[in-house]
Amino acid sequence: GLIGVSAWYLQRQSARLVQAQQLRGVAFDQLSHVENEKLEIRSYQPQFIELRNKGLIGEENRLEWIDAIRHIQEGRKLLPITYEIDAQQGVRLEARMPLGDYRLRASRMSLHMDLLHEMDLFNFLDDLKRRSYYALQDCSLKRTSAVQNGAIAPTLAADCTLYWLTLGAAAAPAGAAK
Repeated sequence: GLIGVSAWYLQRQSARLVQAQQLRGVAFDQLSHVENEKLEIRSYQPQFIELRNKGLIGEENRLEWIDAIRHIQEGRKLLPITYEIDAQQGVRLEARMPLGDYRLRASRMSLHMDLLHEMDLFNFLDDLKRRSYYALQDCSLKRTSAVQNGAIAPTLAADCTLYWLTLGAAAAPAGAAK
């Protein structure tokens, strides 16, 4: 009797110990996962904030782009710049990239600049790169033959195509609950 009850009680307590050890292991794994995520957040947060401040992450902000162009033009005393911005489009990447809940989008801009010197174009593009993210598709430079008496006349004309890039929230699938 007593030995049978003791054996049963020992077996039951052993099973509870195994179950408690398994639960402890699961809890430890979860804690370890949370700690790793906290380290990743601390590690990547400054980069994320910088990308958001430069306009790559978030909604497209065309007014900031236009202001950036105007400020660069005024600061470098460039000749007038004309541009046209097309509608924003989703970008299909050749290589699969884990973007999480984000989707890469781009707005095509056609840009025309009359230049006194080719460095005006390079400096403009460098300044623009410091303020935002874009991909330059192409630029063509042509010599101009315009000669104006007494006025500063452009010697070159540049026509460029670039894509303003943004990572925005991916659209929810149709019928998904919000």
